[in-house]
Amino acid sequence: MDDPVLYPVGLRLEGRRVVVVGGGQVAQRRVPQLIAAGALVTVVSPEVRPALEGLVAGGEVTWEPRGFVPADLDGSWYAVAATSDIAVNEQVSAAAEERRIFCVRSDDASVATAWTPAAGRAAGVTVAVLGRREPRRSAAIRDEVLEALREGRLGSHEVREHTPGVTLVGGGPGDPELLTLAGRRALMEADVVVADRLAPREALGDLPTDVELYDVAKLPRGRSAQQEEINRIIVEQALAGRRVVRFKGGDSFVFGRGYEEVIACREAGVPVTVIPGVSSPVAVPATAGIPVTHRGVAHEFTVVSGHVPPGHPTSLTDWDAVARLRGTLLLMMAVEHGPQIADALLAGGRPADTPVAFVCDGSMPTERTVLCTLGDLAATIERERVRPPAIIVVGHVVAVAHPEHYPAPVASRG
Repeated sequence: MDDPVLYPVGLRLEGRRVVVVGGGQVAQRRVPQLIAAGALVTVVSPEVRPALEGLVAGGEVTWEPRGFVPADLDGSWYAVAATSDIAVNEQVSAAAEERRIFCVRSDDASVATAWTPAAGRAAGVTVAVLGRREPRRSAAIRDEVLEALREGRLGSHEVREHTPGVTLVGGGPGDPELLTLAGRRALMEADVVVADRLAPREALGDLPTDVELYDVAKLPRGRSAQQEEINRIIVEQALAGRRVVRFKGGDSFVFGRGYEEVIACREAGVPVTVIPGVSSPVAVPATAGIPVTHRGVAHEFTVVSGHVPPGHPTSLTDWDAVARLRGTLLLMMAVEHGPQIADALLAGGRPADTPVAFVCDGSMPTERTVLCTLGDLAATIERERVRPPAIIVVGHVVAVAHPEHYPAPVASRG
């Protein structure tokens, strides 16, 4: 049988009744899409999957816990026959035809009056692909188009809507694959990118050639752009009518001084939006196979900046209180002051045999993990030549990930 010629159309189902007959896998996939379109969904099935039952309990779906009868389609605009019983699906299809209601068949698309496309949405565009009853191929084409839209590779840079302002983009821990889709799209749509040293540098190579790039790298113990100068650049460029992306490593609001830039923009009357990034203190240990929590071992974690040493007049950290915490301690920007921090934690009561991991260059090809104990932290930094950037993980979760290095049982130390 030749494939039918389809007339593609977008349905506005908001506030309109849609009936889904069946409560299994197909219904579980289709119902959330219908809800997202604003449809008033009724599921007719003697049983439904737990996920659908949750939607019913939340008032998002009406459930008729019984078999289908033709009158179920009265007053509906669209129907989905999604049972595993061919006879029931045929009954739904016939009832829909009698009432002039378009009906999707999960078992045999060739006899249906409507097909469900492989669909998705990105960059304000809905993409729907209808193939020759080859759902995997249709889904693959859809995904390729969506990925290109999300990454800004599809659609002309020049013709996109141009709204001046600043977008703060968190770039994640370093691997460009961990940059969010929203962040990548913002980069592709930018006129100006103001980038940090820890922002995923490979992503900058994908920028359109007409994008102006400002390097405001903050180098350890070296020259760097002052925060006031960064604020001036992003505000000045936005006021000149340009679309500015402030590109940082990790997440802009986790020790990234991102909110200082938000304040500067607001004071200057510049529109500012934030695209969060994958936060390094959690993501970097994860890439190294170290959990920050683990049942029976650590039920909390604390993230602390170590860029100011304990006892310094500008330090806001109560290291005695930190030392008394029983969960995982994640130290950022702490390699330089690691020995002083270790001394403060030991003085505050943390045992010297507490497991410690340095995860250096997290998520990058040069990533390495250095293991030690809290009592040996200072010597390890020197011996292993540990250099920033690194996340320091302090706690017994390190022993969970590396039991061969820490043979003592850890389950009771939580």
